[in-house]
Formats: sequence, C-alpha cells, structure tokens
Amino acid sequence: MPPPTPKTIADLLDTVTLLSLGLVLVLLGSAYGLSLKALERSAKTSTRILFIWHIFSGLIHFVFEGSFLFNVFFSSAPFDPATRHLSTITNFLGRSDRLYGAAHADNWASKLWMVYAAADKRWAEADLTVVSLEVLTVVIGGPLAIYIAYSLARNAPTAKFWMTILATGELYGGFMTFAPEWLTGSPNLDTSNFMFLWVYLFFFNMLWVVFPIYALWVASWDIGDAFQIRAEVQSKSDDKVAKKRKGSKGE
Repeated sequence: MPPPTPKTIADLLDTVTLLSLGLVLVLLGSAYGLSLKALERSAKTSTRILFIWHIFSGLIHFVFEGSFLFNVFFSSAPFDPATRHLSTITNFLGRSDRLYGAAHADNWASKLWMVYAAADKRWAEADLTVVSLEVLTVVIGGPLAIYIAYSLARNAPTAKFWMTILATGELYGGFMTFAPEWLTGSPNLDTSNFMFLWVYLFFFNMLWVVFPIYALWVASWDIGDAFQIRAEVQSKSDDKVAKKRKGSKGE
C-alpha cells in the first residue's frame, strides 16, 4: 500500500526540499553580490534589478535545469510492461525499450527534481515538450542571460535588444510548458496542497513571467526613446539640407 500523500507544509519540508530552496537563495545572493561589484553605485534601480535577475536566471538555468537535462540524457531504466503503462514510452533518443529521467537516477539532482515532480509529474521523466524547451533554455537562454547582465554592466547599447529577445522566448517557453496541461485538464499537476500549488507551480514559474514582462517594459521605453532621438536628429538633418537647398536657389 503506497504511503499517504503529505498534507501539511511540515510534511513536505524534507532535507532535499530545504537544501534545494537554500541553493536558490544562495544563487540569488550571489547575483546580488555580483551586482555590487559589477555595477556603478549610480546605476539606475531598473538596471540593478535586471542585472540581478539575469545573473540569477542564468545560474538557475545552468545549475537546476542543466541538472535536469543531465538526468534526462544519462539516466535510464529498462521499460517493464508489468509495472508501467505503454503510454509512458516516448521513444526518447530512439529507444522504445527504456525510460529516461530523474525517476531512474540516484544523485542529488534527481532527488531535487523528484521533489518538484511531486507537483508536476512530467519532470520525473523525459517528457518531450519539457525536454525540448529545456534544451533551448540551458543551451541558449542561460548563456544569453549572462551576456545580457555583462552588457548591462558595460552600458552596452545592444543590451535592451537581447533582453527583449530573451524575455519573449521565456514567456513563450512558459506558455508552451503549461498550455498542453491546461488543454488536457492538467493530468500531471498536483495542486492538492499549498507547497505544490503556490510555491512550486505558481511562485517559481511566475518569476519567469513577471521579470520578463518587466524587462520588456523597461526595454520598450529605452528603445522608444532611441527611436525618438533618431527621429529628432533626422528631422534636424533634413531641415539643414532644406535650408542649404533654399540658399543655393537664392544665389
């Protein structure tokens, strides 16, 4: 008989969960500490927030989601028709005889992801949609987030452009992560308690909605100001050309 599902927050705060949450705080603290060294004291609040966010986001992509991909690609177990339904076969890596993912590994990262998988089952194994999105996130999103932070520290004019690209991709990725669940009645999501619903599913995923939207908002103002300045410069240049032409005709 399976053990009863934990109902209280205290039941859910095991050692792996506490260490995982602690690691998140360490990464956030590291991002903040780096901002103190990399940015001028006079840096705008929006620049500081976005710098910290992109460093933190990049570290999360590398450490957490990178470990997810490691288990997906390098941890597997034979498919047993006596204990598993045929629907669990995804033909991942062209293998219909094996199952991949954290559920078939025994390391710190697999334990971490099995905690999250209690709220969203897809993260226990090689869900093809999730894996596809995470490959893009780790290989492209992570490095790009660090590059954006570097560009912000250097006041590079292209920072806001790349920020827009990444923010749009993150919002699209978040939608594609959960839209298939919503359209099918969320069969893989467990929202039966506070930790699963509001901490794992809502809070941690909404971070990659709120901050990308904020990044787009800040970038839109800066890009809009740049186009306005360009238009003013162009207008002044056109006026000078027009005056020269008038002067030439007068002579």
